Amino acid sequence: MVFDVNVALTWILFLALFPIAFFWFRRAWRIVVRRDFSEVALKRGESPPHPEKFAPYVMVINLLAGVVLAVVIFGIVLGRLDYDTWTAIAGSTLWCKFFLDFAISRQAHGRFGPKAQGGAGK
Repeated sequence: MVFDVNVALTWILFLALFPIAFFWFRRAWRIVVRRDFSEVALKRGESPPHPEKFAPYVMVINLLAGVVLAVVIFGIVLGRLDYDTWTAIAGSTLWCKFFLDFAISRQAHGRFGPKAQGGAGK
């Protein structure tokens, strides 16, 4: 095996799966066990008015994404997944989780944010 840019990027992606899965499991743990909703549906660093309403959805997304990445990690270590398969699964999981988190945060805060009180539109 020749060490080149592709090998380096492959190792970086593989090693990055560990902390990503850990943080997603930790977020799910905080929501389920500790009832900590401080990281639920954040928009510009602010929680929505009722984060507990969206906590189950965020918990399921984090738990499911963490499990998928853990399965990918074990599949790589055991030699069950080839390069194209595990990179496709890991990449799709990352993007889907980011898009779902974005959608939930926008839903939790309302489409255009809080309604303005008064103003020229009245």
